[in-house]
Amino acid sequence: MSLLAPIVQVFDYALQPIAPFTWFNLEISTLDVVAAFRLCLVLRQIKESLHREHVSKKNHGSVEPKSFARDLCTTLTVVYGGEVMTAPLLGIPPSFMISGVVPAFYACVQAIVEALPSVPPMSIHTELPLSFVDGFTRVFLLVNLIPPAVTANSSPVIAASPWTLLVTSFATANGGFFLTNLFSFLNPTPIAIQTPPELQPYGWTTTDLWCAPLVTGLYALLTHAQPFWADAHNVLSGMLGGSASTKSGSVEALDPHVARAVCVVVLTTLFVGRTIKNFAPSRPGGFKGEKLKTQ
Repeated sequence: MSLLAPIVQVFDYALQPIAPFTWFNLEISTLDVVAAFRLCLVLRQIKESLHREHVSKKNHGSVEPKSFARDLCTTLTVVYGGEVMTAPLLGIPPSFMISGVVPAFYACVQAIVEALPSVPPMSIHTELPLSFVDGFTRVFLLVNLIPPAVTANSSPVIAASPWTLLVTSFATANGGFFLTNLFSFLNPTPIAIQTPPELQPYGWTTTDLWCAPLVTGLYALLTHAQPFWADAHNVLSGMLGGSASTKSGSVEALDPHVARAVCVVVLTTLFVGRTIKNFAPSRPGGFKGEKLKTQ
């Protein structure tokens, strides 16, 4: 566990509210700021890449004038699209209906990013170190923000359902990009319905798509978030030859902070592998990585 201590400490530090937001009693942390800038930057990189690709075609269609309103709508769709899908099904209001702090914060970050003279295109030199950042920010979403909507739900059936937990994680984490791609928000052309990458051949193999329920399920397994996961942990421990950790013969749940650190290691490893597959220079006869997906 000592190897995970630095990750636990980084998380504890990154989740502390910071100035100047604390001056106005706003609970915005370093991790929130990093995640917001990372998302807005990568969306701008994708939009500029699609724009270059579009205008390079000989018979390219019309290009819609750049609009901050559309850019902000795109960002907010990515952030809240999945929540809009799952919140009504769980019987809870979406977070942006309760407070406007986070939407306003993203609007400010979006304005700052759009005001930058230029941003570097995505490459292995930029994406590889950022894979570690993505590991932290995505784990926070998958283990701190999404599960409580299920495990603390007022409905006992929903609160105890492992299937609901995994489906909620899958839809909430991926729904925003699904809607963004469905309505071609990132394209330089007028908005039109198109087939999202998830529904295209082998779209289901994309790392971003399946890592959400995987990480949420791993965290639930290690922390016994629901009765099912406690039983599953006991069974797996027995199959792997582990010994019982308590007098009752049950495996003891891991501390939530340590379990979250384990999830960071797993997800960061997946993201590093994804980055290498997508951006590493291709070699003759080598393996061709998965198609880069706007997610």
